[in-house]
Amino acid sequence: MTSKFIIAGLGEILWDVFPDGARFGGAPANFACSAAGVGGDAVHAFMASAVGSDQPGEKALQILKQKQVDVSCVAIESQQTGQVLVTLDPHGKATYEFAANTAWDNLNWTPELEQLASTVHAVCFGTLGQRSEPSRRTIRKFVTSTSPDCLRILDINLRRPFWEENTLLESIPLANVMKLNDEELPVVASLLKLKGTDMELLQALQRQFSFRLIALTRGGNGSLLLAADGTISDLPGEPTTVIDTVGAGDAFTAAMAVGLLNGWPLSKLHQRAAQLAGFVCGQPGATPEIPEALQIG
Repeated sequence: MTSKFIIAGLGEILWDVFPDGARFGGAPANFACSAAGVGGDAVHAFMASAVGSDQPGEKALQILKQKQVDVSCVAIESQQTGQVLVTLDPHGKATYEFAANTAWDNLNWTPELEQLASTVHAVCFGTLGQRSEPSRRTIRKFVTSTSPDCLRILDINLRRPFWEENTLLESIPLANVMKLNDEELPVVASLLKLKGTDMELLQALQRQFSFRLIALTRGGNGSLLLAADGTISDLPGEPTTVIDTVGAGDAFTAAMAVGLLNGWPLSKLHQRAAQLAGFVCGQPGATPEIPEALQIG
């Protein structure tokens, strides 16, 4: 039996196509890379997804391996590897245009996924990865096949027009940890008919779904964490030179997961997650090399 924490990203692998070229991405893939980087020797990170039998797919697998992410649960499908056109505003904030019916839309249940689901200590999934029926079915089967003490992290990750109300409403009860941003919180609150301040909304979500932890990221305004026992950690934003924000939230979630698995106090966990997200904002692309000072393992 391994002494390492087994952590998995579950969902899309794709290429973010910026004006100056393509960069590897996909929220769960970013999460897996960041978990491997921040967790070091304490973590065995996996990616559960699919790529095409094409050059972008081969390159994606190479990058995952370089980032110390296990690709034994990445299938190779006949569809093309996913890609998304990324546009940045003057403040570095990204908008996205996704290619349709790509490899990660056709993720099917396999013995490898079944084995990983039975052993994983933390898994991160979102709503975008569930935009097609095959992948939605497989992602939900994976999450519900994990052990009761597994961290089942829902990164809301709403990307219009690739989410439906039912997908979101059905995904929330599958999770015991939730991460969302300040644009997504009002959407979730409206669907659940909740009202109040940000903190009141998080507390209402906690009461309704008994989350172990809820994390709200607020861009330059910092982040807010609420633990199951009612403990709150509220951090303001730190001044940083933003190159692009892609992957910052995924890095935050990865550090949060590793901190939870290590049993860190909420304040320490939050500080490290915020520091890592800030570092990623100051680097090009979603999965920069993580400096040793920011590694947990």
